[in-house]
Amino acid sequence: MNLRLSGGRRLQSPAGSIARPTPSRVRLAVMNMLAFELPGSRWLDLFCGSGVMGCEALHHGAAAVIAVDQNRAMTSTARSNLELVAAGLPATPPVQVITQEVVRWLQQGRPAGMEAFQLIYADPPYAAGLYDAVAEAVAQGGWLSEEGTLLLECSSTAVPAIKGNGWELIKQKRYGSSTVLLLRPT
Repeated sequence: MNLRLSGGRRLQSPAGSIARPTPSRVRLAVMNMLAFELPGSRWLDLFCGSGVMGCEALHHGAAAVIAVDQNRAMTSTARSNLELVAAGLPATPPVQVITQEVVRWLQQGRPAGMEAFQLIYADPPYAAGLYDAVAEAVAQGGWLSEEGTLLLECSSTAVPAIKGNGWELIKQKRYGSSTVLLLRPT
């Protein structure tokens, strides 16, 4: 698969059919939606796969990116892509890639000394039913800043209703077979 940033830079694609990289039109639409929030933000990329969303965030001005995925091959590809993009920017922003099961990692809570994130993007396997668990772990773990946004990418045929209190749906956008939900803490 040929994977490119919106600026045209080629990225590595994960081998095989495990990954489902976010389509370029969805990536560009999300970056356009977040145009005012991205510069200087801290971006947390959950179920990062190839790291392409974190790469786009860096390309559009994010100050730091942490990417998490449980698949070692994915995180290796994500690390290569994120480091490549970060190195090509005027001030090399810090990037970190973590290989761990995402919900379990979130449930540990934000480590002392780590700043909260302004933007958290979660793109779990669509059929895995992880949306509620992710939203709950983000809220309980203090991962998102007060004015931050949690973005959930899901299948347009199975949009999750985030159960429980604490989240307000700000926007829901459909892009063909993918839908993106923007949530804010209440």
